[in-house]
Amino acid sequence: MKADPSVQLRLLDLQQLDTRLQQLAHARTRIPQQAELEQAQARLRSVQDAIVMAQTQVADVERDLARAEADVQQVRDRAARDQSRLDSGQGSAKDMQAFQHEIETLARRQATLEDVELEIMERAEEVRARRDAATADEPAAVAEVERLTAELAAATAEIDAQEREIATPREALLAEIDDALLALYDRLRAQSGGLGAAALRARRCGGCQLELNPVELNRIAGAPEDEVLRCEECSRILVRTPESGLPA
Repeated sequence: MKADPSVQLRLLDLQQLDTRLQQLAHARTRIPQQAELEQAQARLRSVQDAIVMAQTQVADVERDLARAEADVQQVRDRAARDQSRLDSGQGSAKDMQAFQHEIETLARRQATLEDVELEIMERAEEVRARRDAATADEPAAVAEVERLTAELAAATAEIDAQEREIATPREALLAEIDDALLALYDRLRAQSGGLGAAALRARRCGGCQLELNPVELNRIAGAPEDEVLRCEECSRILVRTPESGLPA
């Protein structure tokens, strides 16, 4: 393949820009706030799940408490009616005895129900405290997510801006390089981790960083200036420069 030496040098400029784009793409996946945001979002979800669970528990225990209170009140009302009848003295002695017995039974029942009510009240206090604690944690968790979201957006925007700065000169370079040379360059970049063209400086390939042997250096020195060379070791396009160190 043939290409004007100046075009080959422009290929090095293109490689420099593409390397920078590759670095930016890598940096995009390594923005510290990304991992921190994911952790903060997980914490927020955990807090919100705790709130929902606590709210459900509060609703359940409040229903239990309402039923317990209703049961106690029902017994109290029944005992009050019996006591009223007993106090009125209306009815036979047998009736009075039955009222007295029922009042005693209801008193024992009321004591049992009040114990149940007290236990439920204590449980309600505990779940309300858990709900309040989880609810109190939510604003800070939300604020952390919002802060990291904003920082991530700013970091991403900075990378976007740098990529845009590179895009214009890169397009100009593409217009200066032959299609066939570009195709070879792109293929080698895909095969070689993003580095398709390297400079020959001080007898060393800028791609594999190996020093060329004297035989290879003599071959390159005798090659036409417009010949597109390849490194024998890494197969990348090898571009001659004034600092190549070729034998005279």
